[in-house]
Amino acid sequence: MSLYLGVDTSNYTTSVSLYNSQTGEMLQQKKLLPVKEGQLGLRQSDAVFHHTAQLHTLFEELVRDIDTKTIAAVGVSTRPRPVSGSYMPCFTVGENTAKIICAALKIPLHTFSHQEGHISAALFGSQRFDLFDKTFIAFHVSGGTTEAVLAEGFQNGFKCEKIAETLDLNAGQAVDRVGLMLGLKFPCGMELERLALQNSEPIRANPKLKGHNCCLSGVENLCRKLYDEGKDKPYIAAFCLEFIRRALEKMTDSLLAEHGDLPLVYAGGVMSNTIIKNSFTEKYNADFAPPVYSSDNAAGIAYLTYMAEK
Repeated sequence: MSLYLGVDTSNYTTSVSLYNSQTGEMLQQKKLLPVKEGQLGLRQSDAVFHHTAQLHTLFEELVRDIDTKTIAAVGVSTRPRPVSGSYMPCFTVGENTAKIICAALKIPLHTFSHQEGHISAALFGSQRFDLFDKTFIAFHVSGGTTEAVLAEGFQNGFKCEKIAETLDLNAGQAVDRVGLMLGLKFPCGMELERLALQNSEPIRANPKLKGHNCCLSGVENLCRKLYDEGKDKPYIAAFCLEFIRRALEKMTDSLLAEHGDLPLVYAGGVMSNTIIKNSFTEKYNADFAPPVYSSDNAAGIAYLTYMAEK
């Protein structure tokens, strides 16, 4: 039996995963970083501290019933995106830990970007293994990123050319800002969706594109205006998500018109939203990561490590 370990210390989640190449099973342990009530996020110094405090306990739980001698290699996310100059301090915690494990077990280390991990997790979760060596359009939509890339798989990673992005607020930031305004707990994605599903009024939202790019800061202002006007919370939540859905839909249509009918993959925490997912699955036959692999996780890194070794 050969196991492949993945480590990811993103801005809001500490996670470790083990991929069993014989059974195809993916084990994972992950934990959100603690954010004080009412706050929108963490400083990088605080994120580094909390990752350091959490990572060893998650690893201990992951390997509790595992013979660590069967771990063949370790993969880790060391930067946000697979481009030169991409850097965020919180990833150093996972990278240093992975180096220590590899030195102790005398096994290979493979480094990837957080974005590659998200794309890999989406392909693994949707069983689209054929795309690991093909070209496709991948959307990475979260609190830290809202962009589309032309992804070219080469078995153990992805070349990612950015082809569209938000010009201001990320989709996950918009969700959390509106959610906190409505009294929800950070991160607000799941609670905002539950609230939106209670709405029965029709929603019309018309975000504008600049080229292929979107602007999402307007949705926060529009939701604030609705809130001040006394609109009920389910309507405001539904408006926020419909604005984001429509912006992503316009971006998708624009990119398909330029690049042709390429496969579409959606990854990132915001894309676990069932309202957006159901709409895009019906219209585009797009592939999404299952919820367990949508938010930040090390599963995609573990699978890329297996691919690299294979």
